[in-house]
Amino acid sequence: MKRGGKVYTKIIPDAKAATLMPIMRERITSGSIIYTDSLSSYNVLDVSDLKHYRINHSELLADRHNHINGIENFWNQAKRHLRKFNGVPKDHFHLFLKECEWRFNNPDPKEQLMQLKQLVKGCMG
Repeated sequence: MKRGGKVYTKIIPDAKAATLMPIMRERITSGSIIYTDSLSSYNVLDVSDLKHYRINHSELLADRHNHINGIENFWNQAKRHLRKFNGVPKDHFHLFLKECEWRFNNPDPKEQLMQLKQLVKGCMG
């Protein structure tokens, strides 16, 4: 994720390449630069039309300007937010996760409030 990039979350049954690739193809623009950790499922990115750089967590979190700090930041924020609930029902976890995605992608509280007001107005009118 680049600075100012957006996070997309989805509950998946596993982290195999066959599961991840259709999601990534749908969400990532051709020619994008992708930074990942060293999960072997990402090997398929090496033969795609994307520029793919790996960051090995066991060695370092950043390689000069290449890093995965943005997604690490998202997960830290999400865990901090979800911790307040002392557990989330499994059947509703995807909704809580989407809330974390929305909060991260829209960090300005004024913008969040404006969007929520528009949603309520749309539901009421």
